[in-house]
Amino acid sequence: MPRISAATVADHRANQHAALLDAAREILAAEGVHALSPAAVGARIGLARSSVYRYFASTADILAQLVEDAFPRWSARLRAAVAPAGGPLPDRIRAYGRAALDFVGSPDYALIPALQAIGLPQECRIRVEELHGELTAPLADALREAGMDHPALRADLAWGVVRAGARRLQPDLAGHGTPPAEGPGAEPPEKIVELTLDVLTRALC
Repeated sequence: MPRISAATVADHRANQHAALLDAAREILAAEGVHALSPAAVGARIGLARSSVYRYFASTADILAQLVEDAFPRWSARLRAAVAPAGGPLPDRIRAYGRAALDFVGSPDYALIPALQAIGLPQECRIRVEELHGELTAPLADALREAGMDHPALRADLAWGVVRAGARRLQPDLAGHGTPPAEGPGAEPPEKIVELTLDVLTRALC
């Protein structure tokens, strides 16, 4: 029987689950989705494959649980970025854009191309879409509060601007190939961020 390293069995399982999710994130970021499996995740923290299956049924299940873990965290950060309600809309849009660029350029966002690479059952795809919708909801709410029509659609379209900026900042993490070649035409990261926020704000205001 595995040694219990927490005050209760429930705490031990929660700690073990968190360690497995951390290991899965590390594998996904460093080696890609094809290196991810219950066995590989267990090996990283010294847990037998049979024990790992108590937490994950498959590689797709690992990815689905990573999404459930990551997206609510980032949704909360995005919502905090556009607070408080009633502030100048351009300021709220730019604050949202900065936080969204952080997310799209993070290893957490690598989950999206990973999920597309292996495919998911229909119910899992629906859930991922729901969670992705939570990422644009804070911006949609800010637009709605400002009296704009079609706020959800505007927020969805604005996400495309954020993704384009992130591809220029960290294309490998965003899953879109190699960075633009260095040279006279290459923009520094600070300029890319500012231009992205400018385009985002002009598109919405």
